[in-house]
Amino acid sequence: MSAGTLDIVREERVATLVINRPEKRNALSPEILRQIHATLTKWAGGDDIRAVVIRGAGEVAFSAGFDLGALPSEGNRGTDQRPREPHLLEKALKSILTYPYPVIAFLNGYAFGGGCELALCCDLRIGVEGLRMGMPPAKLGLVYSAAGLARFISTVGLARTKEIFFTGRYFSDLRAKEMGLVDYLLPRPEAEAFVRETALEIAGNAPLSLKGTKKILNMLSRAPSLSEEDRKEADRLVAASLRSEDFREAQKAFLEKRKPDFKGK
Repeated sequence: MSAGTLDIVREERVATLVINRPEKRNALSPEILRQIHATLTKWAGGDDIRAVVIRGAGEVAFSAGFDLGALPSEGNRGTDQRPREPHLLEKALKSILTYPYPVIAFLNGYAFGGGCELALCCDLRIGVEGLRMGMPPAKLGLVYSAAGLARFISTVGLARTKEIFFTGRYFSDLRAKEMGLVDYLLPRPEAEAFVRETALEIAGNAPLSLKGTKKILNMLSRAPSLSEEDRKEADRLVAASLRSEDFREAQKAFLEKRKPDFKGK
């Protein structure tokens, strides 16, 4: 199965990263996550790329999220490095958050799971009409990471985060905008042009202003740190869900295209 590629398109001081895996609805493979992290880390050391756009290939999906089959469980652990693969998502997300210049998510289709969180890590989210967004951990028997939940709280607030994660719903474009998951909703042709114009406008502004403002905004929006005890407990809950029978059942049900039968174990 193809791991996909991360295509790069440059125009002046703007770079567009295209998650190119349309046959898998632009799911985030470990290789694509490594490429996102490596590319943004490399560019962060200079001032050539002053605005980044991230989008999915095609017109169906921004990203369906992290590959379900790449997540670890007791049933699929072998000699490979799967137990460590989820950390690749966190590394890629942090490289977006800490990139010194603004990053725009062009939501050219639906964004679920890790794809939805990836969009939230961007500074602006511009979407096409008809998109859907959502987080399915509750339907997969998983506990989401404390860092991920904190990002949602920072963006949409505690009440909306509870709704998103407790229901596991996929929200319509208008509801996603109402909740703050997306900033702009436009017809597809207009959205393409608006993303380009916005990115070029940002890249044309003063570099020191862009970098300084983003750094301070990140400092102001940072959630209070968990205590060491709370952090360990959060990590334990995440690890336990990855080892659970419910998660293995969700993986099996996903492959068999049926509704999972959860037992709470």
